[in-house]
Amino acid sequence: MNNFDFYNPVNIVFGKQTIAKLAQLIPTNAKVMLLYGGGSIKHNGVYDQVIAALKGFSYVEFGGIEPNPRYETMMKALELAKKENVTFLLPVGGGSVIDGTKFLAAAMFVPEGTDPWGILQGTIPVTKALPIGTVLTLPATGTEMNGNSVVSRNSTNEKLAFGSQFVMPQFSILDPVTCFSLPDKQIANGIVDAYIHVMEQYLTIPNNTPLQDRWAESILTTLVEVAPQIMKHKNNYDAMATFMWSATMALNGIISRGCIEDWSTHIIGHELTALYGIDHGRTLAIVLPGNMNIRRKVKGDKIIQYGERVWNITQGTDDEKINKTIEKTVEFFESLGVPTTLAPYNIGADVCKTVSQRLTSRGLTKFGEAGDITPEVVEAILKDRL
Repeated sequence: MNNFDFYNPVNIVFGKQTIAKLAQLIPTNAKVMLLYGGGSIKHNGVYDQVIAALKGFSYVEFGGIEPNPRYETMMKALELAKKENVTFLLPVGGGSVIDGTKFLAAAMFVPEGTDPWGILQGTIPVTKALPIGTVLTLPATGTEMNGNSVVSRNSTNEKLAFGSQFVMPQFSILDPVTCFSLPDKQIANGIVDAYIHVMEQYLTIPNNTPLQDRWAESILTTLVEVAPQIMKHKNNYDAMATFMWSATMALNGIISRGCIEDWSTHIIGHELTALYGIDHGRTLAIVLPGNMNIRRKVKGDKIIQYGERVWNITQGTDDEKINKTIEKTVEFFESLGVPTTLAPYNIGADVCKTVSQRLTSRGLTKFGEAGDITPEVVEAILKDRL
């Protein structure tokens, strides 16, 4: 196991009717910016709960943050936040709203005349950010308990990520009841997203991390068990609570400590979202099976372990076990109504070269846990999913 440091200061407030605790969690004299997405929180009662909890606070609202938050939209939020002298950010929604807010928190301290996009490009270091507290309404990304953010820029068809301890939420409220009204598609996407977050940290190279492996496998097994329960009965509180906590645990840093990580499925998947607007979770469902198949020599030992411990695949040669494990993974995603090939999106073979060239243009010519993903491997992974 590798050496590591781990510090996660996020205060998680979990359970029914916890939104009311906002009044105790936000600094008394804060000027709050409430941020949200398309307005669903105004139809499911969440908005009213938040507004009630903000009674006595000075606040301003900013809505309309898109799935895959757009840089252009967040720049409008930045203008308003500066104009109103905001001192505390409160995103209420899913990963997109929270990710966009994290970018905003860091952008507040970028000097005038400098393009904050440099935060995503890695040319502007994040050394300070406005404090954030979150109310999560869509389990998926784990952003409620980490310092990661992903933002898209329409003008350049780019989707980039950054991470910083300075944008870690001070607190996150998780009330599973807020998820009862979610569309099936969003729940399915969230399950897949959480599942593949675990895979990016677990399905890599053996590295003497038996405890982390067991943690990861427990999250995967739990998601497999709870998924059909949620898809059948979204108002099953216990099932939704289990899913919500599983998604948080999938990417709060615990299961990756001392491990070798991959993240190539995300890197390639981001390009599919940027180019074609495919939902993030659905791009991951497309890429992962191809990644497992094409890179079976690198990932073989862990794929076999994953197959044995999660899918009970114990018979056959190593290649047969790997094939069966990929098949079971595909079946799971497809059972949620999430396609695992490019065909349903009417995307042709030119995508293979296009994505490869875009990654190469940003210097990503050798990545993945073994540094073995070259432009040719990227093309092979996508060709496998045509």
